[in-house]
Amino acid sequence: MDGIIYHRTKHACVMKVVDRSLINLVLKECHDSRFSGHLSEDRTREKIKTCIWWTMWQKDVAEYCKTCGRCKKANKSTGKILGNMIKIQEPSRPWEIVHMDWGTGLPPGGDRSYNACLVIFDRFSKTPIFLPCHKDDTAMVKALLIWNRVISWTGILTNIISDRDPRFTAALWTNLHQLFGTKLSFSTAYHPQTDGLAERMIQILEDMTSIHASINQTPAIIEKGWNPKLPQDSLRQELVEIHPTAASFKGMLEKSRKHEVRCMEDSFAYAKEKWDKSHATPDFKVGDLVLVSTTNFNNIKGCKTLKDSFARPFVIKALHGEKAFEVELSEELSNKHPTFPVSLIKPYKSSDGEKFPLRNKVPQVIPPIELSGIKKITKVLKERKMRTNKVREYLVMYSDPTCEDEGSAEKDIPEATKLLRKFIHTRNNNITK
Repeated sequence: MDGIIYHRTKHACVMKVVDRSLINLVLKECHDSRFSGHLSEDRTREKIKTCIWWTMWQKDVAEYCKTCGRCKKANKSTGKILGNMIKIQEPSRPWEIVHMDWGTGLPPGGDRSYNACLVIFDRFSKTPIFLPCHKDDTAMVKALLIWNRVISWTGILTNIISDRDPRFTAALWTNLHQLFGTKLSFSTAYHPQTDGLAERMIQILEDMTSIHASINQTPAIIEKGWNPKLPQDSLRQELVEIHPTAASFKGMLEKSRKHEVRCMEDSFAYAKEKWDKSHATPDFKVGDLVLVSTTNFNNIKGCKTLKDSFARPFVIKALHGEKAFEVELSEELSNKHPTFPVSLIKPYKSSDGEKFPLRNKVPQVIPPIELSGIKKITKVLKERKMRTNKVREYLVMYSDPTCEDEGSAEKDIPEATKLLRKFIHTRNNNITK
């Protein structure tokens, strides 16, 4: 028909194409162009099927959309979040493994106007310690505070889990605990879930004596073997002796600790089952290309609201366990920590340059057209109203310095709305001053 081969489909009779260059042009116009706006795979397929057909066209459309770097960076990550729950080493006795974090931004209080709080949380008994301090205290002051107020009571700690606060990563702090034999476990950057117990305790200071759901006991029962008397107990008419005898104290303490271990295992199994339902197992290896979420990137130029959801692609340099990956950062992101949790990473599939050559071509820059003999107006200087015909005229300035300023009507001014708005805004500001 008309010298053109057509292909009949269920919906229409469309042109059949064999030339690969024309296929690439159609894909680019139906997906990458400004009139298409990087539509989804389904909507791109709908646009193509009404006008053109070629062998295995649906497979090419799917590959073209999935390898589009612009879509990968701009689109939000949907579906299951990468990273299943991994069990942290569980303690076998109180004050063996603790979580540590700072609570800052507090109003000044106390005789020394404390404005921060150091939270130390025992992973076994769920017992917290709150130490008032100052936000700008040095690592030496923090070390003395923990030595005098914590280690003197609990003994040398086996493992401290904390974030990467500069005071926790300072040379004094790390060398001191190396001498004690204490292991310092730092969380991955932008992953507060690792130190979640301390983070949560900062929010619920008033609930520190309540029964914990994970161990089904109060911290006092796990640590001391008995509940201390509280003020509300005096309201009861018949007070019961709650302090155990010396003979039964050891048995009560051992029984409560065994019960606590079983409850922690059951609690982790329940939490892992709930967590893994909405998370997927990552499948990355060294050398893979990945995109990193820009949620925590505050130094990206341009509008923050319209910035891409993901940056680059980066190359995976090393694997740190199952949930952290080290990437090779570019020079402008050199101030960032190179290790990211898997929840902030998305796989990247590069486009086939030979199959889709138009995608990798740099768009040709069209040089500006110089129109000789046409004077360009750059600014409105003054305004006047003619008495005869009551028409407003404006004194305008031209880009060519050889042209003299002259009066022009609004209809003779190119981009009049933009220039007049700027003129009125400047005039109103001068009046208010």
